[in-house]
Amino acid sequence: MAQSQNSKIDLTIEAKHLQGLTSSGNIIIGDRAFEYYNRRNPNDFIQIPWKEIDLVTAEVIFKNKIPRFAIHTKKNGDFIFSSKDNKLTLRSINKYISDDKLRKSLGFLDFIKAKIKKQKLS
Repeated sequence: MAQSQNSKIDLTIEAKHLQGLTSSGNIIIGDRAFEYYNRRNPNDFIQIPWKEIDLVTAEVIFKNKIPRFAIHTKKNGDFIFSSKDNKLTLRSINKYISDDKLRKSLGFLDFIKAKIKKQKLS
């Protein structure tokens, strides 16, 4: 089992890590890092220090429902999560990440519009 990087914990919530095979576990948000620990395998964990996070994007549907969010790091790629209460999780993350690093991800139609616009400019 990994040692937590946090000395103070703000939120512990059940969650799923949605990359490859989906795994269930707990997200821990504290003063030093975002952490995910798999419930079944103690050797399967993710620890992301706040200074390593480049961007956090949330998928928003129907103007207020957030089914999942992604954490984009500077060096180690992207991690996709879904918790029992994604709004609460993102509010807790917002205490440690500035507002300009929290963004709404592009919806399907927005993505298509951006691609068409990019092709017209080329």
